[in-house]
Amino acid sequence: MTDLHFTDQGVEVTYEGTSFLLERAIIEEATGKPYPAATDADVLRLVDPDPSIPAHPRQIGDILRNSA
Repeated sequence: MTDLHFTDQGVEVTYEGTSFLLERAIIEEATGKPYPAATDADVLRLVDPDPSIPAHPRQIGDILRNSA
């Protein structure tokens, strides 16, 4: 299971028991999108070879606005 926690600096990821920060610059480079426009599904694809993609991916900008 992959857990994602979104912050202004990037995404705190826990994947198979290992936690790390996926910095926003890395996400932007890997997805070709500005950080707020990237989605939770985009991030899942970066860290999990067989991700469980949500039916309705959410943009990181929306996630951050709704968590504030």
